[in-house]
Amino acid sequence: MEGIYQVMDTLLPFEAFQFTFMKNAFLAILLLTPLLGLLGSMAVNQQMAFFSDALGHSALTGIGLGIVLGMSSDLTAMLIFGIIWAILICVIKQTGAASADTVISVFSSTSIALGLVILSRGGGFAKYSSLLIGDVLAVTPTDLLWLVCALIAGIVLWMVMYNSLLLTSINPSLARSRGIHTRLSEMAFVVLVAVAVMLAIRWVGVMLINALLILPAAAGRNLARNSRQHALYSVLIALVCGIAGLLSAYAWDTSAGAAIVLYAAACYAVSLALRKVRRG
Repeated sequence: MEGIYQVMDTLLPFEAFQFTFMKNAFLAILLLTPLLGLLGSMAVNQQMAFFSDALGHSALTGIGLGIVLGMSSDLTAMLIFGIIWAILICVIKQTGAASADTVISVFSSTSIALGLVILSRGGGFAKYSSLLIGDVLAVTPTDLLWLVCALIAGIVLWMVMYNSLLLTSINPSLARSRGIHTRLSEMAFVVLVAVAVMLAIRWVGVMLINALLILPAAAGRNLARNSRQHALYSVLIALVCGIAGLLSAYAWDTSAGAAIVLYAAACYAVSLALRKVRRG
């Protein structure tokens, strides 16, 4: 990491980046926002905008169950439970027993209630309240390694499975007739979203993770003329908003996650106006 820090000192000779925690946070933004941009564009196309919200809520349950089971790592507990929760949502959604938004809502409300019941026993929830808003300045070098792996996996998934996921979202019957394993594709997608959400939740927070995943993708969709432009614009908007939010949070001494989401919301508002002008 020292070599990377030296490069950053040369390229970013600003006061904010004199501190190691800001360098780590900046690197996390460079790795996390493109990943969320890619996954967000897929989630919007799959009409699963609130899927990450359900997974974010499940982080509380994951930590709670990790404590009950005696697990030493909160991240490991969140990852295991988040992946299991994502697969369950996907399996029940694929049965057609209820609409996707109903299934996601049921799992979302159940997971946050169960997590609060476990973590609030004896008035102990206060020490976990930081999960609600996150703290990107708490990123460690180990976290960055996890993000590198997740970003690589996200790029590979997009390159290999994006077309099949897009066709599945438009016409599942046609996708199956062309030999696409629609259930396997969707399962791989939800597992990767679960991993990305659990890695990001400590820095973005339960309350903001869904907005950070969906807002850049929604803004990108307003600007794009095709699916590839949608992914590209989503990544660029997420990246720009991430950097702007981090620097603004440092200057204003406020929540970086909240600042990033506000920039993303502003981009969405501008994209709506541009879309209206273009179509007018």
